[in-house]
Amino acid sequence: MGFLDSLLGRTTLPNAKTDKLFAISTAAVTLESNLGLSPSGKAAICFRPMESSKYERAKSEIEDLLRISTKESGTRWWMQKDEYDFLWVVLEDRDFEDLVTTIHMISQTLIEEGFGTQLLCAVYNFSGGGKVYWIYSFKQGNYYPFVPQGDKSRDNAREFRLRSVMDAELPIEKDLEKWYPLWGLEKL
Repeated sequence: MGFLDSLLGRTTLPNAKTDKLFAISTAAVTLESNLGLSPSGKAAICFRPMESSKYERAKSEIEDLLRISTKESGTRWWMQKDEYDFLWVVLEDRDFEDLVTTIHMISQTLIEEGFGTQLLCAVYNFSGGGKVYWIYSFKQGNYYPFVPQGDKSRDNAREFRLRSVMDAELPIEKDLEKWYPLWGLEKL
């Protein structure tokens, strides 16, 4: 962002950071062996849709890639919009590596088509003593835990414990203000 942009109040969205996305693959082993959290077989990626023909072509390309790649892997998928009009690609597969790879494929396709700034997050669902989500923020390039409990409340103590155990395994977001809750993930 240039000097004139800052004076005029214009901002640019940061590009998506995907270099640490695969860290969850190796961390899943530690999550299971040290914390009793196993992948539930569900994950999702969320992005902000746009009204443009180029975006529609990118979305169509993602759908085509998903149809082709999921035939081999057996991954089930569907797209849905949430209450804020964000688009989610929800994935189901018993093989955690297939979920991680598919999330990466979707994010790379959007980046290659020029929509990297539209990527919001990837979410991986783990179970064991309740639901635990590991959220990857594409803007920050880091993970953080999210443990919902009840109606719009979260188990902060468990989130902090997860952070302390997984800090050496995952690139954890240091700024707690950026640990955004994602309510409504019970569909995941």
